[in-house]
Amino acid sequence: MSMIYAVAERFMRYVQIDTQSDASSSTFPSTEKQKNLSRLLVQELQEMGIQDAELDEYGYVYATIPSNVDTPVPTICFCAHVDTSPDVSGENVKPLLHQNYQGQAITLPDDPSIVLTTEAYPALGGKHGEDIITASGKTLLGADDKAGVAIIMDLAYQLMQNPTLPHGNIRILFTPDEEIGRGVDKVNMEKLGADFGYTLDGGRLGSLEDETFSADGVTLTIHGVSAHPGYAKGKMENALRIAGSILAALPSDHLTPETTEGKEGFIHPVEISGVAERAQISFIIRDFVTEKLSQHESTLKDIVEGVMIAYPGSWYALEIEEQYRNMKTILDQHPEVVQYAAEAIEEAGLVLHKGSIRGGTDGSRLSFMGLPCPNIFAGEQAIHSKYEWVSVQDMERAVKVLIKLSEKWAESSNPSEE
Repeated sequence: MSMIYAVAERFMRYVQIDTQSDASSSTFPSTEKQKNLSRLLVQELQEMGIQDAELDEYGYVYATIPSNVDTPVPTICFCAHVDTSPDVSGENVKPLLHQNYQGQAITLPDDPSIVLTTEAYPALGGKHGEDIITASGKTLLGADDKAGVAIIMDLAYQLMQNPTLPHGNIRILFTPDEEIGRGVDKVNMEKLGADFGYTLDGGRLGSLEDETFSADGVTLTIHGVSAHPGYAKGKMENALRIAGSILAALPSDHLTPETTEGKEGFIHPVEISGVAERAQISFIIRDFVTEKLSQHESTLKDIVEGVMIAYPGSWYALEIEEQYRNMKTILDQHPEVVQYAAEAIEEAGLVLHKGSIRGGTDGSRLSFMGLPCPNIFAGEQAIHSKYEWVSVQDMERAVKVLIKLSEKWAESSNPSEE
């Protein structure tokens, strides 16, 4: 009979706590309910004997697994986020454990139209004999990123229970609001006090990601000419129509999320609002090569100006805001951070899959805040959907990787002592 591992038991408890973040909120964290899980994590860490575990006013959990080696080694941080995506409901999640999976289609009972198949999710086909956790069909599961949370919590438990496993000081950081791009806005880097870090927020077993998009947000405001619609001939320049013409003029066969992959970047309109006199379009601009962001922004500007020629009484404004940058720029300066993680994955008996993220993580920004921080797999699959699933064994393997990674850092010498 297949057993429910400790990490799975933790995970199934955590996903039942609604922690959905809200991009429309102006508070931090964006939803107070995220702290419900964070308070539980602090309590459990303290019960393990980690006395300094704390929850701050912004919803961050900080804790230390104290070193059990005599030599000074760098302090590493393991990080995961407690919030779930606003895209799908995270309320009343009912986690279901499908033991000893044999490749069959999994129909979710609360909505039989939600069926997981190996055709739709090829990774599921490699999980014969493993234990799969899904939601019940009405909600997302929350494996993104409560799998990462559960993995770090189980690591803390194992290290505190087994003093024979060598490790230096390990800092734990659980963040709110990652899903809405605010995950590290209020993190106290001085309090964190770590030299290097790792986010646990990846999917594929054995994956290690040391590269992300660089990202800008662009807001285009169009100021049209308003007039009474009954007497508008020759006078009105409708800002909504101008916005529509700009969207229609964007490339459709390249530079879009729908037509790009690998290292290709894009210009992506994400929101439009307005009235006849004034309209606004929000874009996200993405590329792995930071310098190309300005090229994409120039392309957008040229399109806007080309459309505006037909509207001489109207004008526009473009505002560009930096969102995050490709963490590889920083990680390449500290190759041991990625090297140790790669070795730990392979020494755990797994195939290493080193790759890039067509997106960003908390680690993207943490890397530029002084904490070089690649991303390690947590097993989460089909994220931001009702089809979300995770393998119990993948989470257990991630714990094993973190134990080996902690040992590797313990064996290293402190660069400041060399």
